[in-house]
Amino acid sequence: MDNLYTAKQVQDLLNVDRTTIYRMLKDGRLTGVKVGQHWRFAAREVNDILAGTVRVGESSETPLPSNALPLHCVQPVQDVFAEVAEVGAVTADKDGNALTRVSNSCDFCKLIMGSDEGRVACNESWQRLVSQEDESPEFTTCHAGLQYARARIEVQGELIAILVAGQFYIQEPNADEENQRIEALAKKYRISKDLLVQASKQISVLDDQKVSQISGWLERVAGTFEQISSERVNLMGRLRQIAEMSALNQ
Repeated sequence: MDNLYTAKQVQDLLNVDRTTIYRMLKDGRLTGVKVGQHWRFAAREVNDILAGTVRVGESSETPLPSNALPLHCVQPVQDVFAEVAEVGAVTADKDGNALTRVSNSCDFCKLIMGSDEGRVACNESWQRLVSQEDESPEFTTCHAGLQYARARIEVQGELIAILVAGQFYIQEPNADEENQRIEALAKKYRISKDLLVQASKQISVLDDQKVSQISGWLERVAGTFEQISSERVNLMGRLRQIAEMSALNQ
């Protein structure tokens, strides 16, 4: 059996970015197999590229439509996921901008995102998640001090969005440190400190088992979004072909 490389290994070997790797997958210059949420690539094909028998360059393939992700389907699924998992959730584009409304948001995050500066900071946090190289969800601390992670949503090997889940602690915060953090947030985003303190008391503290469970659910829901989007893109492609054939017959 041919050896398989991870996307990160291929990226390092070819000295290209992740987008180029998945563009090559899309247009057939690379063959990949998806194991769970992870792509694996044949070492033989990567070696052919390194030997110069296959060119690494731009593809002339038609780009994915901007509406590949059907938000009217995504929102209700995201709402249910967030409620069942007891986390906040949002779907964002490749620039970290929210595509959906935030589901099951805690009062603390509502206060933060209620200010223009806070909303920008949240978008920047989501953008940092987009740039993570690890394909699996990895919980980290956001600008407001809470935990969050993302799962990639890909269609035809191309990243189209991320599903973000979070808004909780993984351990009880130190009272003095939390008070200093909240005071800084209140001043920075011009929010009432008293309101932030009151809202912080409602933030959940989740154990490792729950966090691991949420991570698995996050990938499964993102996988569902990928399937829905792929079917939508395929349907739109068939409709476009029908339209082109009809135009030729006129």
